Amino acid sequence: MGTGLFSEIEYLRGVGKARGEKYRKLGITSPYELIYHIPRAYLDFRCHVPVRQAELNAYNVLKLTIFRKMPPQRVRGGLVICKAAATDGIDDIIIVIYNNVYGFNALKEGETYYMYGKVTGNFLRREISAPTYISASEKILIQPIYPLTQGLSVNMLRQNMKQALELLKADPFETLPTELREKYNLCSLEYALENIHFPETEEAAETARRRLAFDELLKLQLGMSMMKTRSRRSTACKMSREIPIDEFERGLPFELTEAQQRAINEITADMCGEIPMNRLLQGDVGSGKTAVAAAACYFSVKNGFQAALMAPTEILAMQHHRTLSEFLEPFGIDVTLLTGSLTPKKKAALREKIASGEADVIVGTHAIIQKDIEYKSLGLVITDEQHRFGVAQRAALAEKGGAPHKLVMSATPIPRTLALIIYGDLDISVINQLPKGRKPVNTYAVTGKLRHRAFGFVRARLDEGRQAYVVCPMIEESENDLLAVKTYAENAAEGDLKGYTLELLHGRMKAAEKERVMKKFRDGEIQVLICTTVVEVGVDVPNAAVMVIENAERFGLSQLHQLRGRVGRGEYDSTCILITDNTGEECRRRMKIMSSTTDGFKISEEDLKMRGPGDFFGSAQHGLPPLKIADIACSMEIMNEAQECARELLADDPTLSKPENRALKMDTLRLFNKEIVG
Repeated sequence: MGTGLFSEIEYLRGVGKARGEKYRKLGITSPYELIYHIPRAYLDFRCHVPVRQAELNAYNVLKLTIFRKMPPQRVRGGLVICKAAATDGIDDIIIVIYNNVYGFNALKEGETYYMYGKVTGNFLRREISAPTYISASEKILIQPIYPLTQGLSVNMLRQNMKQALELLKADPFETLPTELREKYNLCSLEYALENIHFPETEEAAETARRRLAFDELLKLQLGMSMMKTRSRRSTACKMSREIPIDEFERGLPFELTEAQQRAINEITADMCGEIPMNRLLQGDVGSGKTAVAAAACYFSVKNGFQAALMAPTEILAMQHHRTLSEFLEPFGIDVTLLTGSLTPKKKAALREKIASGEADVIVGTHAIIQKDIEYKSLGLVITDEQHRFGVAQRAALAEKGGAPHKLVMSATPIPRTLALIIYGDLDISVINQLPKGRKPVNTYAVTGKLRHRAFGFVRARLDEGRQAYVVCPMIEESENDLLAVKTYAENAAEGDLKGYTLELLHGRMKAAEKERVMKKFRDGEIQVLICTTVVEVGVDVPNAAVMVIENAERFGLSQLHQLRGRVGRGEYDSTCILITDNTGEECRRRMKIMSSTTDGFKISEEDLKMRGPGDFFGSAQHGLPPLKIADIACSMEIMNEAQECARELLADDPTLSKPENRALKMDTLRLFNKEIVG
């Protein structure tokens, strides 16, 4: 085990194996990662009040001297209650601590503490329960509050943090050269890390936060730019403007919208350029992105190149394969499906077909970027639902040919501010029209009291011959969640949906099983599909006209909008019913937004305002390093400065190889956790 900041977290005093496991649950494996575990808020012990002036049934800071500790009492159910009597010099108060004998033992009679907790009682007798406290001799009175996990107390974390910061003091490091710090008015990294955790004043915390937010955005920009410089070399896949695309458009069973035609023109023009296309195709749910992708594949194949489309799930890959086959096979174009669940024999045959060039368009999951897949002449790479792929995965697919053209499809409308960060310098095509005949989905939000009435409406639609989705949140994909969804389906089959054919679809089923269920649903053999969010993206069943979303408060607005997009795909009037018993103001506001608009871009702007960018996609989806400090919505100025700084640095030193940039390069690699620099 090393010493210092980059040793194992157990290197710190008091962190044994058990506490080390708790830290690992928070993603912290070393003291270095611990010092980047940023407080979510602060407690200001400077603003204490006398016991007599404490507001009852509210949280207060008191300055108390303990004069008597009582023996712990054990009550029913194994609960331990510890009490101590304390005074502020004029009035007495009882301190009550539950189930924490260790914490109670740390309190000393005769010592004075600042305590923050809920004060209850009456004019004569008061209590402060489960307080957070620090010794009155503590010099720094603004104390951090951290995201925690069960078994880690804020006091333990603060003690370990102080040790980690001592290690930093003993061996300080700095990632930005002095002239850049001066130019952008930034404090030193050591000062920032000290004062983000233990600031003496609000100003010190703000100064620290500004530096760390700048660093985070700078590293994000540098990482993305270094990825892109690899694809800025000239392409071996320059295509010809002479190849007509109108034959493809005439062969479609529907008329393209103006927005679709504009996107196709932008994409084909890019593919005729000297450098690889790097374009994002953004379109709302149901705006017809697949037809545009098919046109790009057609153009690529007619120019003598292969095209590959990578989807995030097997269900979606299968669906793309089916749709692209319908669009392209009439023109003699071979569309091949390659997924992870194929037998080795089938995979070997497909590998040969791809390497020989017999396969024109290859659709699949990340199986299509495996090392053993060789392409004869890959000219176009399409990734679907971009933010679900890690930055490195996208690069791996782009490395498969002679710098092929890249098209990224996203059905999650993204606010422009965020798109600029996530997609950097990608050119953006937006499809902002729905195809003719698409009807908006009527959306209603109701409480659980109206569940039976809602299902009465579902039954009426089923009796007319329509089909329905019922979505249950399964956030963790855990055994408990799975059990809850299975129980829900059993209850529905015996209750509100008795007599109708139901099936269950969830993320932990094998791909073949998922496809079997989806095929039955598509073919009309299943009337109601009870499912988790595996149906969120791209599943297309025109006869499905009703969607019920249980516990709607557990989904973000953009996710609710994605789910709603699974209905309204045919000729029938469609309805989405959101059921939630959460009557909090924020939840009510979200339900109101969903009921009042079907414009995905409007919804995503609201989502960004309400949740902040760190949480915008849900932590694991966008393939970018998580932002811990920089709130993009509120730090546009810092973001612009970080972008300017990144441009400046890379213009002078494109691979950050100069000695003065080495620390910054290491930090950027650490943030992306992948070897991103070629």
